[in-house]
Amino acid sequence: MSITVAAVAIGRNEGERLRRCLTSLKGQVGRVVYVDSGSTDSSVDLARDFGTEVVILDPDIPFSAARARNAGFDRLATGRTMPDFVQFLDGDCSLVPGWIDTGRAALEADPQLGMVTGWRAEIDPGASVYNAMCDVEWHRPPGPVRDCNGDMMVRAALFRQIGGFDPDFIASEDDEICQRIAAAGYRLLRLPHDMTRHDAGITRFSQWWRRSVRSGHGFAHIASRHRGRNRRDRARAWIYGAALPSVALVGAAWSALVPAAVAVVYAASYLRTAHGLIRRGQSPRQALHHAVFLTLSKFANMQGMLTFHWRRLLRRRTRLIEYK
Repeated sequence: MSITVAAVAIGRNEGERLRRCLTSLKGQVGRVVYVDSGSTDSSVDLARDFGTEVVILDPDIPFSAARARNAGFDRLATGRTMPDFVQFLDGDCSLVPGWIDTGRAALEADPQLGMVTGWRAEIDPGASVYNAMCDVEWHRPPGPVRDCNGDMMVRAALFRQIGGFDPDFIASEDDEICQRIAAAGYRLLRLPHDMTRHDAGITRFSQWWRRSVRSGHGFAHIASRHRGRNRRDRARAWIYGAALPSVALVGAAWSALVPAAVAVVYAASYLRTAHGLIRRGQSPRQALHHAVFLTLSKFANMQGMLTFHWRRLLRRRTRLIEYK
């Protein structure tokens, strides 16, 4: 059992997923902190039964993954010995055996490596088309990266040096901290090793839509802090989620050919998306199915981006966009 790596797991009403998460951490790290964001199920009792240190966040302050992870790190800092590395893990994920040793070895071997991540995969991609799309989303090539998801192993001293996660972010907080790790002169690397098994648990269109809205909110927020970030994602949302619909509506007053031309543009984009998925290994049937949702996601992303800008204009505090 390592004394140089500790883990911070975060969750809210994760139920059986949290049990899998905490079970997977047993024997792999020297210390585990679970941070709960207002669960109404038995998550807190479950974590305590595992002998895990538990931090319960104040419900009067808006919840976010960034805030929860920072709170977990702060609890680790109260110990006698601060670990060299911290593995962050979402409560709907379980850690793959062997990952801790792999990640730690990579960080120990290269002092300029600030963060490592690995491969995440869905536990049950066949449960719904939404889970299947998440599984495809997680498949990324190994090597140097500019961002990652919330499952990561980071140097504890570096995490403290850059101030941890930005608690103002309700989405893309993992992407944002990666930008600051790189700005501090450290490299980020995805290792060719399985890291976590994820349970998206998305079974309804409304859940998927809100998740896509949250992604759009993150696109806009991180771009406001790091100029040029997510430029292509934001451009696609503006073009397909706002500009083309506006052209179709306004142009319809002049000629029926305008909305017809816009429909052709959407069809071409849909087919291009499907072709890209086929090249990545999907079957034609699956690619054509997923491309429908990826095309629709631009509208949800646009909603999220507009939500961010509207809240920012009114100087309203951002609140978590939940989809589970």
